[in-house]
Amino acid sequence: MAEKTLVIVESPAKARTISHYLGKNYIVKASQGHIRDLPHDKFGVEIKKNKVKVKYVTLEDKLPVIEDLKAAKAKVKRVIFATDPDREGEAISWHLAKTLRIDPEDKCRVEFHEVTKNAVLDSLKEPKPIDINRVNAQQGRRILDRIVGYRLSPFLWEKLMKSDLSAGRVQSVALRFICDREKEIAAFVPKEYWEIEGVFLQEDIEFSAKLISRGKDKIDIPDEAKAKEIVEELKSAQFHIQNIRRSKRRKSPPPPFITSTLQQEASRRLGFSPSRTMSIAQQLYEGLKIGDTIVGLITYMRTDSVRISDLAIEEVRKFIKEHFGDEYLPSKPKVYKSSKSSQGAHEAIRPTSVERTPEKVREYLTHDQFALYKLIWERFVACQMENAVYDSISVDVVGNDYLFRSSASRLIFPGYQIVSGKEEEEDEIPLEKLDRDKPVELLELLPSQHFTQPPPRYTEASLIKLLEERGIGRPSTYATIVSTILDRNYVIIDDHFLKPTPVGMTVSDLLTKHFPNIMDPNFTANMEEDLDEIEEGKEDWERLIVNFYQDFEKQVEEAKEKAEINNILGNCPICGKPLVEKRSRFGIFIGCSGYPDCRYTRPVTRSTGVKCPKCGGDIVGLKSKSGKYYYRCSNYPDCDFVAWGRPTSAKCPKCGYPLVTVRSKKGNSYRKCSNPDCDYVLLGRRRGKAAKG
Repeated sequence: MAEKTLVIVESPAKARTISHYLGKNYIVKASQGHIRDLPHDKFGVEIKKNKVKVKYVTLEDKLPVIEDLKAAKAKVKRVIFATDPDREGEAISWHLAKTLRIDPEDKCRVEFHEVTKNAVLDSLKEPKPIDINRVNAQQGRRILDRIVGYRLSPFLWEKLMKSDLSAGRVQSVALRFICDREKEIAAFVPKEYWEIEGVFLQEDIEFSAKLISRGKDKIDIPDEAKAKEIVEELKSAQFHIQNIRRSKRRKSPPPPFITSTLQQEASRRLGFSPSRTMSIAQQLYEGLKIGDTIVGLITYMRTDSVRISDLAIEEVRKFIKEHFGDEYLPSKPKVYKSSKSSQGAHEAIRPTSVERTPEKVREYLTHDQFALYKLIWERFVACQMENAVYDSISVDVVGNDYLFRSSASRLIFPGYQIVSGKEEEEDEIPLEKLDRDKPVELLELLPSQHFTQPPPRYTEASLIKLLEERGIGRPSTYATIVSTILDRNYVIIDDHFLKPTPVGMTVSDLLTKHFPNIMDPNFTANMEEDLDEIEEGKEDWERLIVNFYQDFEKQVEEAKEKAEINNILGNCPICGKPLVEKRSRFGIFIGCSGYPDCRYTRPVTRSTGVKCPKCGGDIVGLKSKSGKYYYRCSNYPDCDFVAWGRPTSAKCPKCGYPLVTVRSKKGNSYRKCSNPDCDYVLLGRRRGKAAKG
C-alpha cells in the first residue's frame, strides 16, 4: 500500500487550499458538510429511562461523496479529519469516522484556526483522537432542537391551522424578544418635555450652552408654559462663568472581532446581513488565490474569544512600529477579556498575516470580500495601538441660580483611529478662549419642545448583541437564528428594523402562554451553559436530554388539551367556512374548507407591515410564476396597487407613496418611489448620499 494520507475537510474550497500546501503523499477530499443527520420523516430519537438512542441516517445526496471517500481510503495508509475547530466540525469528523469505519479514539483528528501553510503543516504533526465531549455537546444541541421542533411545530399547525409554521428552542426566544419590544412600543405613551439653550457672548466669542439645573436640582420643564416662565425670569439675569474645567480624555480601541461583533459592525458599516457576513467570512477563511498562491486570509470566523496568539501580537506590533511610528505603539500588548463561556483555544477573528494589507490583496477580491477583509484587518491593527487622546473642556455659565453648560473636545492624538483614516474629530468650539473673570452677555434663549421616544425596534445587529448578552445561542448559530425567523415570515425587515408580522405575534403569544420554559430567556441561557459543560466533560449529555424530555412532554400534552384553535387564515369571504392551506402541483395556496361546494381560493401572501397608499389596505408579497416576489394590495382586485420592490415604511417626500427597496444590476440596493408616475429615487441610503428627484 502506498504511504499516502487522506485528509478530509468540509468544503471543496478548503480542500483546494490545503491541497496547495501538501505534497504528492497527500490526497485532500471534501465531505461537503454533514454526511449523516437525523431523518427528515421520523423523530429519529428513542428516549427510554436514562438512555438516548439516536438513529442517524446517511444523507441521500451524500452517497456519491461517501463512495468517493471510501475509494480514496482504500488507497492510503491513514486518514486525517481536518474539519472546522468547533462542535459542528467535531461532529462531522465523528460521523465520517463511523461511516469510514475508523476508530474515533485513534489519532485521526487535526485542528487549525487558520488555513495557512504553517498552520496546516504544524497540525499534521500532532494528530489527536476525536473529542467525544465536543461531539456529545453537538449531539445534545441537535437532539434538543429536534425534540422542540418535532413536538411544537405540529402543535402550531393544529392550533393555528397553518402548515408552514415552525418553532425552535432558540429561534422562539429570539421571536419573543422582537414581539415583546413591539408590545412595549405599542403601549408607550410619549411624554412632553422642553429644553432651553442659551446663546452667550464674551467679547468676540459666541457660544451656546444647555440649561442643566437650578441650584442643586436638575432642571425639569414639562410644558411650554413652564419654559416661557423660565425664559422670562432669565431675560433680566446677570450671567457669569462659574467654572471652566479642562481635561484629557482617552478613548481606547475596541477589541478584535468575535463572531457577534463582526456581524454587528458589518451590518452597521457595510449593510450586510449576518448570513451574508458569515458567507463572505467563510470564503476569506477557507482560502482564495492571491497572486501565485492560495491562502486563507482570516482566522476561523465562528469564535467568542478575543484572544490573540503571541506570534500574531509580535507581528502586528512590528507592523505598527514600522508603518506608524513608536508613538502609536503601546509599551506592552493590549489584552482583552473574553466572556466566561468562550472557548480558550480559539482566537479572535484576525488577518492571518498583517502584512497582507487590504490594498495589497484588493485586486484579487470581490467588492464584498474586500470590504469585509478591510474591516477585519483595520480592527485587528487598531486593537493593538495607542489610545486616541482628546482635549476636553466644559464651561458652566450661571445666572439667577440657573446653570447652563457647554462642552467641547478636540482630537489631539488620533492613536488607533489613524488606521481607518477616519479620525473621529468632534466639532471644535473655541471654549478654551473664554475667561472666567470676564463678563458674559446673554444674546438669545431658545426653548424647544421634545417628546420621549419609545424603545427602538431591534435590528439584526442589535438582536444578535442582545442574544449574546443574554447567553442565548453561540457563534455558530447567531446568523441562523435571525434568518430562520425571517424565512418563516414571523418577522420582516422594515427600514433595517425587525418588525413582527401578525403570524409571528400569534405564534409568540401562543408559545409563551403554554410553554413558559421554552420561551424563557434564562431557561434557554442555562441550557446553553449545560451544553458548554458537556463539552468540558462536566455534564452527561444523555441525562440532560432525558430530564428535559420528560418535563417537556408533560407541557406538550397539557398544551394540546388547553390551547384553543385559532384559525389565523380566517374564514371564507364567500361562504364563511374556515380557510385552510391546500397543495397543488403549482405549490401551496389557501382555499375554502367547503370545497367542492365553495371554490374560493387565494394565493399565499407575505405580510410587509406597510399600508396601501390608495385604499389603506395591507400591502402583501406574492410569488409570480417565475418565482420572483411582487407586492400588491390585499384588497385586490378592488384596489390595483402593485410594486416589484419591497415596500418600506419610509414615504416619498414628493407624493407620499411608500418607498420600495430595489437592486441595481450591480447588486447595490437603493430606494425609489412605488408610484409609477413619480420619479423620486434615493441613492446610497446607507451612506447618506444625495437623493435624485
